[in-house]
Amino acid sequence: MKKFGSDKLNQQVLQAGLCIGCGACIDLCPYFRSHRGRTAQLFPCTREEGRCFAYCPKTEVDPDALSRFLFAAPYNGDPLGTRRSVHISRAGDRLKKQRFQAGGTVTALAYYALRTKRIRGAILTGHEGLLPIPRLATRPAAVFGSSLSKYAAAPTLSALNRAIAAGYGELGIVATPCQAAAVAQMRMNPLERPSFQDPAALVIGLFCTWALDFRQFEAFLAARVPLRDIVKVDIPPPPASVLEVYLRDGKQEFSLEEIRPLVPAGCGHCFDMTSEFADVSVGVLEGRPDRNTLIVRTERGEEIVREAEKDGYLILEDIPAENLAHLLWAAANKKQRGVRRCLETGRLNGEEGAACLRLNKETLKLIMKNTPDAPTSPHPRGEERQESGFSRTDKEASCLT
Repeated sequence: MKKFGSDKLNQQVLQAGLCIGCGACIDLCPYFRSHRGRTAQLFPCTREEGRCFAYCPKTEVDPDALSRFLFAAPYNGDPLGTRRSVHISRAGDRLKKQRFQAGGTVTALAYYALRTKRIRGAILTGHEGLLPIPRLATRPAAVFGSSLSKYAAAPTLSALNRAIAAGYGELGIVATPCQAAAVAQMRMNPLERPSFQDPAALVIGLFCTWALDFRQFEAFLAARVPLRDIVKVDIPPPPASVLEVYLRDGKQEFSLEEIRPLVPAGCGHCFDMTSEFADVSVGVLEGRPDRNTLIVRTERGEEIVREAEKDGYLILEDIPAENLAHLLWAAANKKQRGVRRCLETGRLNGEEGAACLRLNKETLKLIMKNTPDAPTSPHPRGEERQESGFSRTDKEASCLT
């Protein structure tokens, strides 16, 4: 598949309203910048091929190519993607004095990976007020500063690009589904550079159904509460269906129906709820906001999970069949919605450089064949919570839980 340059990226993604602000194109060159959640091309570029286009998770994402590269297996459209095991998890007793917004699994894994020198740095998302701020943590204790949820889209991968430029390798990356896809595309060395080195030693994916446009989200809240008094923002598990805003002197709730108009259009083109192209993926366990759902996908992901458990940094339990069934149902619905939206907008297959997603006919049929029935569940109308620094995601996407 041909790669294009930044002008094509600007035309097909930014100007088309599909950018989700992941940061994959930021700090690669002087031409793209992110400001308060919005990505912009500052100057035109004449390069015919660019990393910005090649890494973007809204241009020419080929799940089969990514699956063969990461897992040595074809992509079959499974709702949860390739996986070795699924667990309930939470941070272990070695971290019991730390404060987490959910089960703490992402924080525990990032902390343990840094402490045992499995990674040289962790790409995380901190915050200044409500604004998500990408950051590189090189000390284990620095991980704890990113342990609260952010519900606005964050340019997290700009910190990855800066770290690579500064000479860092063997990095851990906490990523939402779109960011995990961008990292996977980066790791494939799409421009075939001879000097390329894979920067990722561990990718921790977050569950996510959608994010919020930061500037719209900030304006929404500013019209309703004093921004300076906000302590924490949360979306509790189903069936609550509300956004909770914790203030210094109380709490206010807003219906998710009020929030949905703030979701970027690009989120509607996403087919992945559970960060399928990560080493491990983490979400908040439905019905238990103090626990996580943990999906182990790769050998290196399995190794670090088992060792973190052995050393007391992680606690694992078997996941009940009803929780797993509901997670499969929610992920299948998200996959169908994203693929259907790509079909409706002409962004599935088609002209080179204009597609968000590429699927072969057989995989497309498997995904769209049937709408899954909702399983028996304590919250049959809700979706498995998510983790991402993005909205209606759970506790860790641009953040840690």
